[in-house]
Amino acid sequence: MQRITPATVADLFDIAATRRIEQAAATALPAHTLMQRAGLAVARLAMAVAPHARTIWIACGPGNNGGDGFEAAAQLQHRGFLPIVTFLGDENRLPPDARASLRRARDAHVIFGSKPPAEYELAIDALLGIGSTRPPEGVMADWLRQMHSTAQPVLSVDVPSGLNADTGALPDIAGPQASIRHCLTFLTLKPGLFTAQGRDAAGTVWFDDLGCDGTAEQPIARLAGTPRTQPRTHASHKGSYGDVAVIGGAPGMAGAALLAGSAALHAGAGRVFVGLLDPSAAAVDTAQPELMLRDASTLDLSAMTVVCGCGGGTAIRTALPRVLATAAALVLDADALNAIAADSALQTPLASRARRGRPTVITPHPLEAARLLGCTASDIQADRLAAARQLASRFGVVAVLKGSGTVVADDSGGPPVLNLTGNARLATAGTGDVLAGMIGAALAAQQSAFEAAHEAVWRHGHIADTWPADAAPLTAGTLARHGPC
Repeated sequence: MQRITPATVADLFDIAATRRIEQAAATALPAHTLMQRAGLAVARLAMAVAPHARTIWIACGPGNNGGDGFEAAAQLQHRGFLPIVTFLGDENRLPPDARASLRRARDAHVIFGSKPPAEYELAIDALLGIGSTRPPEGVMADWLRQMHSTAQPVLSVDVPSGLNADTGALPDIAGPQASIRHCLTFLTLKPGLFTAQGRDAAGTVWFDDLGCDGTAEQPIARLAGTPRTQPRTHASHKGSYGDVAVIGGAPGMAGAALLAGSAALHAGAGRVFVGLLDPSAAAVDTAQPELMLRDASTLDLSAMTVVCGCGGGTAIRTALPRVLATAAALVLDADALNAIAADSALQTPLASRARRGRPTVITPHPLEAARLLGCTASDIQADRLAAARQLASRFGVVAVLKGSGTVVADDSGGPPVLNLTGNARLATAGTGDVLAGMIGAALAAQQSAFEAAHEAVWRHGHIADTWPADAAPLTAGTLARHGPC
């Protein structure tokens, strides 16, 4: 059994591939073997996360997920715990393996109840697995709301009930999110556990392959783990790490461009120029004199990595044609993306950059992505992996779809990366500008666009994850100054 962390390197598989792996294993193994292994794994993890529990509520559903719960109940009963099972379903319609595990639970004298116990120290959600297509309702929804509204830990079997294992979409049926959450997933790691609502729903994810080999299947995405950092050589100089030009900061929004510039500087760019679109802006940032403030129109972008759009407002529209045509490498963020979404004449030169060998990274949040694809933010969130791949393919870019479980995709056809760092400390103004600057610094140092985006996204979130709980709040300005250099 493996605990999944931001350092984990692993392939992610969709429901269809998981079903094929399951079928192949079931064919090769004696009947009921997989469910017995799964139930034992659930029982072992339950004992690990709640070793002092006495009463354990196991909510079992009408399919094989419920069968895993029955099997876990029998195992826990044999080990001196008091599992109480509530079952929603028709015993006569259970799949054969689940029916066998139900008999094993009864033979072990497990208590079955019609409603949840009044007191318990751990709840196990074995209601719905990856095969469920409809949101929980009625009594099942009530049980889930009760399960997640207490302080007692919850352990989900395979996936949290109602979660789409491919996309991370989850109906809003869970009520208050008070519980500590764990999820033990089997056979494959599913992408839905790591993006959209999946990260909150699953909590700490654990993986058990149940002794089955899934290497014959093609992954739909991957966890890339901790980026590799190349040490700086003693003989290097500022020219070794490239020039970044930040273009943005329309009147009243200069702070966004300065944040991106600060982030690029502290992430290791050799030189950082900030081309403000506000003609009344100061000639120097006295707090960061290393940033070289310039009139954006005077910058020669042909040998620079350009970060464009941070605080750009509507003024960024006039700068974009030159930026798209001449920037050696490019990060497009915020208002630059909105301008491109609103003007098809800008989309053609964006797509042509890939054909000219000019790397481009775009960093939309869901609403910006929706504008680019002509849909709604809800559509984007309903399938974040597909949206990121579509953005990358349509515009010939590396797409960084921000949010819980940020997706990094390119147009190569290879699997996207799901990022596991980051938390709600990043939900504050300016942190997106910081990320754009960090990507710009990595691009300027001659990393590939995909690796530059992955590294910056990982490190951006890692700063938030390791921020001391008793420290001052993490602001964008502080985030920008905590780059790797």
